[in-house]
Amino acid sequence: MGSEHTPTVLTIAGFDPYGGAGVVMDVKTIHALGGYALSSVTAVTAQNSTGVKSVHNTAPEILRAQLEVLLDDISVDAVKIGMLADKEVVQSIVEIIQKYDLKNIVLDTVLVSSSGRQLIREDAVEVMKKELFPLVDLITPNIPEVNTLQHHTYSGKESETQEVAQAFFDLGVNAVLLKGGHSEAEEAIDHLVQRDGTMESFAHRRIDTTHTHGTGCLLSSAVATGLAKGLEMNESVSGAKDFLSRKLEHADELDLQYHTKNEEKREPIF
Repeated sequence: MGSEHTPTVLTIAGFDPYGGAGVVMDVKTIHALGGYALSSVTAVTAQNSTGVKSVHNTAPEILRAQLEVLLDDISVDAVKIGMLADKEVVQSIVEIIQKYDLKNIVLDTVLVSSSGRQLIREDAVEVMKKELFPLVDLITPNIPEVNTLQHHTYSGKESETQEVAQAFFDLGVNAVLLKGGHSEAEEAIDHLVQRDGTMESFAHRRIDTTHTHGTGCLLSSAVATGLAKGLEMNESVSGAKDFLSRKLEHADELDLQYHTKNEEKREPIF
């Protein structure tokens, strides 16, 4: 009998030497959920638990070389994209997606670090919206990111969701997960809206912890892993949300962060 196929997920994101975000977090998450992770680095950061100290962007030709040698050799089932520091990086990724006809792409629209540092240039945001959005299957903006991307005043209320989602659809996006962690509601409610008009909400109780660094990375790479396994979008999001909640519930019990304990143990939830 042949061996069971292991879903392969490519993560394209920044490098966090602290291990709490970016490609390091993505690789941990993908592995924990039963996938095999490939990675390409868009920027190298100097950061720790207190914040980002500096950012050093990867040259576009180096990024393309990383991606081409991987994709010439290995087929991937899904892609997670994170930090995109400048427009040259964005354009390089657009070219790679088109060249290799990549599918199941999840874009975590990282604009600012958890500590408040701007991580992407303004011109890169516009290129991302115009050229990258139409190529991805899902974007995962939080409330501040929605308001920056749309120059809007979205507060996370369900009554606003369809209008906000439609504005993203007008930019070519196929599905959007509007994350509600920054809202003032008692529960953190994320809304998944797809181009066909279907909407599903995922409510989780708020967890009192300061260990929220890298949660967006974990969530988006978990969704990508679900898609790589052949699950529908809503199933992938639901499983990813459950996985994140489980990690946050035990965050304060761990020495560093919610993702450092038993990180080699696989946790199949899909």
